[in-house]
Amino acid sequence: MFEYMGDRISNAIKNIRGMGKITEDNINDAMKEIRMALLEADVNYSVVKEFTSKVKEKALGEEVSKSLKPDEVFIKIVKDELVELLGGDYVPLHTEDKFEVIMLCGLQGSGKTTTAGKLANMLRKKHSRKPLLVACDIYRPAAIDQLKQIGNSLNIPVYTEDNKNVLEIVNHSIEYAKENELDYVIIDTAGRLQIDEVLMQELKDVASSVSLNEIILVIDAMMGQDAINVITGFNENLSLTGCILTKMDGDTKGGVALSLRHLTNVPIKFVGDSEKMDGLSEFYPVRMAERILDMGDILSIAEKVEGIVSEDDAKIQAEKLKKGTFDLEDFLTTMKQIKKLGPLENILKMLPGARNMGLNNINIDPKDMAHVEAIILSMTPYERRHPEVLKATRKQRIAKGSGRSVEEVNRLLKQFEMMQKMMKQMSNGKMKMPF
Repeated sequence: MFEYMGDRISNAIKNIRGMGKITEDNINDAMKEIRMALLEADVNYSVVKEFTSKVKEKALGEEVSKSLKPDEVFIKIVKDELVELLGGDYVPLHTEDKFEVIMLCGLQGSGKTTTAGKLANMLRKKHSRKPLLVACDIYRPAAIDQLKQIGNSLNIPVYTEDNKNVLEIVNHSIEYAKENELDYVIIDTAGRLQIDEVLMQELKDVASSVSLNEIILVIDAMMGQDAINVITGFNENLSLTGCILTKMDGDTKGGVALSLRHLTNVPIKFVGDSEKMDGLSEFYPVRMAERILDMGDILSIAEKVEGIVSEDDAKIQAEKLKKGTFDLEDFLTTMKQIKKLGPLENILKMLPGARNMGLNNINIDPKDMAHVEAIILSMTPYERRHPEVLKATRKQRIAKGSGRSVEEVNRLLKQFEMMQKMMKQMSNGKMKMPF
């Protein structure tokens, strides 16, 4: 998401670099490029107009004209305005009360049911809550079956009833949650192909009769500008507390994320960034702006790693890298941890300067990592700790045991040796990072 738009904006900023000062002429060229990038990303026209006017006004101000590095000030202005456009401050999900009830709503096909599962999974992992999923799509049996399957896969309870009264199902589910010491009720409601009175009345009945901590709209980011009308329609009837943008990992231009908060004042709380049950990320406007501008998102990487690698293990591995004692046993452990983070290319895209280094176009075949793992597992523990003993006969045995070729074994050992040297140089301060 945002890659094409980010590239266009970055190119516009590059044109200003090296110039002694910012003038109306060179800022006009940059703003024209940024304007086109935003419009092509399907950002609302009025939002684009307001954004570019603000950036231009500030860029031509006294602060920039007196700066020794006007391009850096310009980047900061663009970033600050993007953050403002995306909502400014991070708005977290409500999790402070001992017992909470939230309702998810949205059109059919927006990904509500899957999102309900992802949300329950996140609440259990990050906030140590005991969630209950409630199936209230009484019109589509497949939705109830889908929620049951998701609940089973996550080992999270799902409340269902053979009942056509949604309000009764909700009230009974809350009683069930309290009786079973479950503390976070997530209601998955019915969707329609479009907003209609029957759907809205059903949702309004629940909202007016049940004490809800959140009413969250789940919306498909690939809808484009139509999403604004959908959000406005739901918000006028339900007073939404936030929204979740799904399918942000797909072929979406991302413009709706830049238009949504500004036009509706409904905060984005999460984005769905993969089909897996852990593919739900909290929406931080600052981090998103930095990713658009190719500044990376190290904090999000750190949060992903934090849930997989303990602080003590990380310190041990860092010390080994520093001393140059990081061996193939450690490499195998690290590989297994990396696999838990999700697709490696998604992590590489979060590094500062990823687009500039071409990391955004890398496709890593999971089979390649599996082949490397098979080769290392075919070594003895001693060989993993002392790869220097691996001569021809040992390599042949390892190749045969892993089902790979001797050439692949040699290539892995060569790459590992190069990595060790690079890490040693970096720890000695003889090599600079590429960003």
